Amino acid sequence: MIKKSKYILITTGIVLGTVGGFLYWKFIGCNTGTCPITSNPYISSGYGAVLGGLIFSFFKK
Repeated sequence: MIKKSKYILITTGIVLGTVGGFLYWKFIGCNTGTCPITSNPYISSGYGAVLGGLIFSFFKK
């Protein structure tokens, strides 16, 4: 059986990163549409999820 506590920190980072990426697109994003990452909410949220997971995985014991 897989322990839930093993993945809860990374999952939290992914969720927070996704929300952060979406909020970045919503409030700061690219207005002209020429920016490859911040012009699309799906791409911005995906990058946020990856970065959130990576950052939160640093705190894992």
